[in-house]
Amino acid sequence: MTSATQKLQILESLNALDQSQATEVLAYIKNMLNSSSQAQYKKFKREAMKEIRQAIHSERILTKVSA
Repeated sequence: MTSATQKLQILESLNALDQSQATEVLAYIKNMLNSSSQAQYKKFKREAMKEIRQAIHSERILTKVSA
């Protein structure tokens, strides 16, 4: 199935929704996007904290060696 055909089918499905169904679909999509961005934020934060810990550890080693 081509992507153009798939897109057309999706649009036809969306046009067939009533107001309450459209609201549910929109809420579902927003929730998926929100979850994804939260996961990306948590991953970024975890990596940043790891780098900070490594930098502090390296600084402590350098301070002990030079003292």
